[in-house]
Amino acid sequence: MFGRPVAARFGSVMTAIGTRSMCLPGRQPSFVTAVDSARQDGQVTVTTMDSKAALVVVDLQNGSRLMPTAHSIDGVVGNAANLARAFRAADLPVVLVAYVGGSSGRTDASRIRSESGAPAGTPPADWSELLVELDRQPGDIVLPRGAWGAFHGTALGEILERIGVTQIVLAGIATSLGVESTAREARDRGYNVVLAIDAMTDINPAAHEHAAGVIFPLMGESGTSTEIIELLDARSV
Repeated sequence: MFGRPVAARFGSVMTAIGTRSMCLPGRQPSFVTAVDSARQDGQVTVTTMDSKAALVVVDLQNGSRLMPTAHSIDGVVGNAANLARAFRAADLPVVLVAYVGGSSGRTDASRIRSESGAPAGTPPADWSELLVELDRQPGDIVLPRGAWGAFHGTALGEILERIGVTQIVLAGIATSLGVESTAREARDRGYNVVLAIDAMTDINPAAHEHAAGVIFPLMGESGTSTEIIELLDARSV
């Protein structure tokens, strides 16, 4: 996640490495189209909600609104908030993850930024605070993260194991970064993974589509927030 100066700096980096596919207002791709296209390519549709599932929302924080995204951030946040309400109503865990800093190590992006002379910038003090639309509740689990995935360097794994979680539903930003990294970690730890496609987005439309249509089918099941909520509701009928 990035504050305004960081977002501007990141934009310079993306331009420098040739990424010019940021979405313009009024030209945002359809979540439903993305899900349907992925299914035609062999993506598995969400079929089951375990009795002990947890919702993990990645990086829907103030800095999210300062980033150029492939889909409407309001739609993403609204769908994630709907999921959070449904999980709370079902007495299932809601985990809200906030990105607070980056991992160390050399990258092409940081090198290009340095060579381009882009300003370092400092994010606003509140850029890592959770978006109010998520309606954080006292029973929610809130975790800061510094690595790409929500498990590395946090207590997430221990918490989920302690309360007996077997399935993780993922939402948030960015699809190909924090969300995908967390999905990979969850799968490696043996969790059933569900990807809420319309409750996530990316800074790059192509990266979102690749993750949703190519990577996620190898990791678990995908569906819309409505489909997931319907499965949750069906468990209590």
